[in-house]
Amino acid sequence: MTRYREICIDLAHRISAGTLHPGDELPGVRDLAQQWHTTASTVSRAQRRLADAGMLELADRRRARIAPGAALAARRFLHADSVFTLAGSDDPALDVLAGALDGKLKIVTREGSVAGLSAVRQGHADGAAIHLLHHTGVYNAPFALGVLRGLEPHLIHLWRREQGLIVPPGNPHRITGIADLAERRVSTRRPGTGTRILLDRLLLAASHDPDRLRGPQVGSHLEVALAVATGTVDVGLGVRSAATDLDLEFIPLAWEDFDIALVGHALDSAAHLIAALRTPALRDRISSLGGYDTSRSGDVTELAVAGPGVEA
Repeated sequence: MTRYREICIDLAHRISAGTLHPGDELPGVRDLAQQWHTTASTVSRAQRRLADAGMLELADRRRARIAPGAALAARRFLHADSVFTLAGSDDPALDVLAGALDGKLKIVTREGSVAGLSAVRQGHADGAAIHLLHHTGVYNAPFALGVLRGLEPHLIHLWRREQGLIVPPGNPHRITGIADLAERRVSTRRPGTGTRILLDRLLLAASHDPDRLRGPQVGSHLEVALAVATGTVDVGLGVRSAATDLDLEFIPLAWEDFDIALVGHALDSAAHLIAALRTPALRDRISSLGGYDTSRSGDVTELAVAGPGVEA
């Protein structure tokens, strides 16, 4: 490894570990050259590379400073070749996110929130996309903390999304809400998915037995919308963007938090994903699908026994 590369990695590790903080000023180039037993030009080259990577701020006749957001930039630099594997829930916007990450995000399964958490616990995936409403009214954190307890559980906020009833154009069956599903063929998601859990809760609240629904179980929101579009069913529960894609009508029911649950050691490989979620261009692309709120996309929360902890 060249001396220039060693300097880059050393500083990146110190920034990632929190030894160096945003705003901290580095010693002068000549002093650093003496510390690393190299030339001032080599140190200057390393600093320019770290500045290009978002870790340092450089200005004429001033010493280099640690840049805002340097810790995340350091993780991206140190784990440039990492691929984050994601299991869990289905969402059309995940394909947009995966495309923006250009191979650094691999979606391994879309079998539902519960299966995703199990995959993370068993080490089969780095993160699980989840949208699970706890009886306390809190989304996701209680479930991630319960399943991943002892593994430094965190949540990465993807977006908030709108769920509702997808019906044919013109709403020929005059469906207005959950109470109208009892006599209809309904496309549902599989047990263990957050959408199926949401549907069952809404049905119970409306005094309907979820087990009495008629209709097929499908694997994705697009399949829910396709079943409605082809006339296979009268209605289905899914995200607004799936209805928009197929020019179907949408009856809104709930907004929900859609997050990635992961363990502490997976934060390094998630660095590229977090950075992408914080970019205005990607947020705008996801918002344009319809039914998404990306204002907090990329927020990272460490979970503690008493509840959500500090921002990471």
